Amino acid sequence: MKHAAFSFSSLLRIFPVLLLALMIGAAHADDYSDVNALLRQGKADEALAKADAYIAGKPRDPQMRFLRGVILTEQGKQAEAIAAFTQLTQEFPELPEPYNNLAALYAAQSQFDKARAALEMAIKLNPDYATAHENLGDIYARLAAQSYGRAQQLESGNTTVPPKLALIRQMFSTPTTSALPPATSAVRKPVRQ
Repeated sequence: MKHAAFSFSSLLRIFPVLLLALMIGAAHADDYSDVNALLRQGKADEALAKADAYIAGKPRDPQMRFLRGVILTEQGKQAEAIAAFTQLTQEFPELPEPYNNLAALYAAQSQFDKARAALEMAIKLNPDYATAHENLGDIYARLAAQSYGRAQQLESGNTTVPPKLALIRQMFSTPTTSALPPATSAVRKPVRQ
C-alpha cells in the first residue's frame, strides 16, 4: 500500500485553499442560519428575499432551495411551494425530504393519492425515514376514511362501516393529536430546516 507523503512546503501551498474552503463553508452555514432565524421571527418576506438572493448566486444549492420551499409553504403560497419541491425532486431525485414536504402540500389539498405516491418515494429513498412512515400512515387512514364514507353512501344499511369511520374520525380529533391539521389534510410533519 502506498501512502502519500506531504512535505511542509506542500502543506503551506494547500493551507490557504483549505482555509478559504472552511471560511466559505462557515459563510454558507451563516446564510442558512440567518434565513431560518428570520423565518422563526415571523419575517417570512425577509427570509424569502435573503434565500432568493443566495440562490441567485448558487442556483444548484438544494438546501437553500428546500428552505425556500418551506418559506413559501409558511406564507401560504402552496402552488409556488409545490413547484419548488417538485423541481427539487426532479433535479435531486436522491433526496427524500422534498418528497415528504410535497406530500404535505398535496394532503392539504386532499390529493391523497399524490401524497401517498410522494411518501412512498421518500421511503424508497430512505427506508429509515420515520417522519415519512408516520405521514404515510396518516395518508392511509385518510384514504380509508374516504373509502368507508363511500361505502356508507352506497349501502346505508351496512352496520360494519359506521364504527370504522367513527374510529378514524376519533383518531384525528383526539386531544393527543391536536397538532394534526384539519380533516382536509393528513400529513402533519413537513420537514423544516
